[in-house]
Amino acid sequence: MVIKLSMVLLFVVISIGAGFYSKRSTSGVEGFVLGGNTVGPWLSAFAYGTSYFSAVIFVGYAGQFGYKFGISSTWVGLGNALLGSFLAWAVLGRRTRIMTRTLKSSTMPDFFGKRFNSKVIKIAASGIIFVFLIPYTASLYNGLSRIFGIAFDVDYTVCILFMAVLTAIYVVVGGYLATALNDLIQGIIMIAGIIATVAAVLSKNGGFTEAIRRLAMVEDAAVSTQPGVFASFFGPDLITLFSVIILTSLGTWGLPQMVHKFYAIKDEKAIKAGTVISTIFATIVAGGSYFMGGFARLYDIDLKNGYDSIVPTMIESLSDVLIGLVAMLVLSASMSTLSSLVLTSSSTLTLDLVKGNIIKNMSEKRQLRWIRWLVVVFVVISVVLAVIQYRFKVAFIAQFMGISWGALSGSFIGPFIYGLFWKRTTSSSVLASFIFGVGFTTANMFLKIIPSSVMAGAVTMAASLIIVPLVSLMTKRVPDDVIEHSFSDVKALLD
Repeated sequence: MVIKLSMVLLFVVISIGAGFYSKRSTSGVEGFVLGGNTVGPWLSAFAYGTSYFSAVIFVGYAGQFGYKFGISSTWVGLGNALLGSFLAWAVLGRRTRIMTRTLKSSTMPDFFGKRFNSKVIKIAASGIIFVFLIPYTASLYNGLSRIFGIAFDVDYTVCILFMAVLTAIYVVVGGYLATALNDLIQGIIMIAGIIATVAAVLSKNGGFTEAIRRLAMVEDAAVSTQPGVFASFFGPDLITLFSVIILTSLGTWGLPQMVHKFYAIKDEKAIKAGTVISTIFATIVAGGSYFMGGFARLYDIDLKNGYDSIVPTMIESLSDVLIGLVAMLVLSASMSTLSSLVLTSSSTLTLDLVKGNIIKNMSEKRQLRWIRWLVVVFVVISVVLAVIQYRFKVAFIAQFMGISWGALSGSFIGPFIYGLFWKRTTSSSVLASFIFGVGFTTANMFLKIIPSSVMAGAVTMAASLIIVPLVSLMTKRVPDDVIEHSFSDVKALLD
């Protein structure tokens, strides 16, 4: 216990220290929200990766899909690395950085508003972000509480308050640069924790070959009658597996807290290096998490407590030091994602909704005060929702994440990608994508048109990519001067 508490104390000191070290960069809105557009490849890549992979992945998805698909769930992690990290950086990184600087936009709603010459789109996008990012933040605490309960035997409320207060302190003090510095530190902890946990799980089950052999002997007639299906290459349900890969990989292309990392990166060279670093990080963290989850059926799992109990059950027999390391892993994953979500929500609400609409003349200092206060407000809201979710069993971690990702990326992925690359994209097509993304996700929550929130999220994203070009070809173009300005720097660099 002394070792585990020492690890937590050191973590707290480093996190808060990074916040105060970064305070010097927060004198203006651009510094607070984007780190002054001077963030290098290592900080940017780790900020992207740690925002991507939270306790939702490690505790929720790795356990749930590892149990359902067996070892084939590893494909989800590899899809995250290739499609969600490598291709996202390679395709979106450069264009996003160039065009957002041309338009002088710090948030995704502001980008939409200027790129499509529409204040309505800007306000609608900020509203969608506010509504659907908050439930996602609540899910982060649940994963943390389960692991900390094993490591330290502390009450759930204590866990979420500890995480919330610590995150709020360094975000309010140091802004984006503080989150990026902490993301680097937390990312290193995540890598070490994943490698150690995978090694321990394999060791406990007799090594890799023996673990695979034992997994091949597992049978579940309710899932599949095929012998050895949980140790097979593609698992028992290839269609659902593919849907999970699409949601958790392609979904990052339309999430505001993810593409925001491209806004802040320093230069072209940093994007190339960041692409490689981010891909390696994702391969280790996501690939390792889902690979470990694939051995879930070798453990005595009680699904009465939900899928979120699977990973905690798998690690509870590890040594105290390893459990402490896993606790730091989950704390790091949760805090890095939480800090990214609350910073995105607070800056979006302040700059895109309050500024110019509720408060007409808003000085830069006043904007900073609003952003900082809203960080605290969003953290408090997420804590309240987390407690409600836990007490009343509102949903599992994976469901919260699937709903949020489906609505956000289902609304934004088409407008964002086509907006970066296709001049013919129209404002009407953007609104159509917003309406379908939010409308279908909301309807599906109540009507269960598609029972799985994961498959529903994949459907909304695919629909967005189809709706935007179809509606664009039938509706009025954005004014030529707006288009030429938006693509001016892109054209110059490509030429």
